[in-house]
Amino acid sequence: MKNFKVLLLTCVALFALTSCFEDMDDNPISTIEINDFVWKGMNAVYAYKDEITDLANDRFNSNDDYTNYLNEYASPEDLFESLLYLPNDIDEFSVIVPNYLDLEQLLQGTTYSNGMAYGLVKLPNAAEDVIGYVRYVMPNTDAEAKGVTRGMIFNTIDGAAITESNFSALLNPTTYTIGWADYDNNGTTVTLTDDIITSNNETLTLTKSPYTENPILTHNVLNVSGSSIGYLMYNGFRIGNENLDELNNVFAEFQSAGVSDLVLDLRYNGGGSVDTAIWLASMITGQYTGEVFFKEKWNTDILTEFEQSNPEALLNPFVTQMTKRNTNGDITYQQSINSLNLNKVYIITTRNSASASELVINGLSPYIDVVQVGSTTRGKSQASRTIYDSPNLSKENVNPNHKYAMQPLIYEAQNADGYSEFYNGLSPDPTFQISEYYENLGELGNIEERLLAEVIADITGLSRASLSSQEPREPIKQISDQNFKNPFRFDMVDDRPLEFNLIN
Repeated sequence: MKNFKVLLLTCVALFALTSCFEDMDDNPISTIEINDFVWKGMNAVYAYKDEITDLANDRFNSNDDYTNYLNEYASPEDLFESLLYLPNDIDEFSVIVPNYLDLEQLLQGTTYSNGMAYGLVKLPNAAEDVIGYVRYVMPNTDAEAKGVTRGMIFNTIDGAAITESNFSALLNPTTYTIGWADYDNNGTTVTLTDDIITSNNETLTLTKSPYTENPILTHNVLNVSGSSIGYLMYNGFRIGNENLDELNNVFAEFQSAGVSDLVLDLRYNGGGSVDTAIWLASMITGQYTGEVFFKEKWNTDILTEFEQSNPEALLNPFVTQMTKRNTNGDITYQQSINSLNLNKVYIITTRNSASASELVINGLSPYIDVVQVGSTTRGKSQASRTIYDSPNLSKENVNPNHKYAMQPLIYEAQNADGYSEFYNGLSPDPTFQISEYYENLGELGNIEERLLAEVIADITGLSRASLSSQEPREPIKQISDQNFKNPFRFDMVDDRPLEFNLIN
């Protein structure tokens, strides 16, 4: 855990703009005060501050100059978006929200869900129509109770065909009725232009409710041809104590079973806690304690402060214990890590694998053989944190007059070799580039499931027709998934204690 001080080298007279900021106990919050918070927070911590002219420490010549600048933006959202670096390329992930309570729930993994995790795709021969496919079903949900299973196909919601333009409106309501469909690939698995989707007149009504997903969907030990293979389907890097205990217990089971090979299935894992990524990597290995798992590359001001005061704080090593501390530095959770001491790991990925998932792949690569199987990941090497309107930008002493908060990117996570620029994603070796077939997904964790079968064949050396040697399948346009309303579905969160000093 880290405690450090950051110099805010800006107009410290921001707090003296009394002409705009009257007593908030007697007057409603003004847009300019929230805009002040937005600029101040982004100036302090934004990873790409050096690239944004309007965030320069010498941007304003006077208080009036600064005030006029803030007044140019009608809303905090407008100002925030103007400060993002290449939002269609590099930073499509930083977010501002009007209510940090909603943000906190999302980051904890709590959403409204009917339990059906799905993907939305458009086939090459489709003009507008989109189909949905069930990726998996969450336990103890409406979808599970009503018999929804992985691989089911749907093409209508409340009787309306799903399209790119209407899917969010159709799937947003708390309750909706799904129209199921049959998928006929016309006897070809590679060519998609001749595939046929036909409604089968079967429907099902599903209702959402508050739900916190367990990130461990399934795990088991596969004994195949003398090999003891651990398999873990992990869908989110959660930081809750129970989640951490369960993850550590899975690795204890793998230890007891004498697992010699590990398959980490991150195909639907959009990310989560930086700490959890460090701990998972330490569970996979164990022989690199104290070595650098990843390094933090902040903006120049913060990086300089680190290098002058505590350069070691930029380095995040492999560890033997999971330890959480509060803002006072007191230990609130601690457990010894169960490690497998592996020199090789297989990691299943898709375009939905992002952030903390990519951190595990990138961070382990300098040390062990990481065999990536599936398709290219999302391409997000940056961490974020929640920034509140308070003297130290934490929730302590937060401004009571509004609930705006930001979740900006704060640093790039570089592996021990200094690599972090995988903005287009991390790709498997061509030998292991394999796609899921939506018409025949298979059961997760089953040795016959398409992606897992490829891994097992490589581990065991069993003779088979190579899946990866087939002619590449025609590309399918990925539209969205069940998390389309969650702006943090591809996130890597560093919520470790910070101490900011705003120096006059």
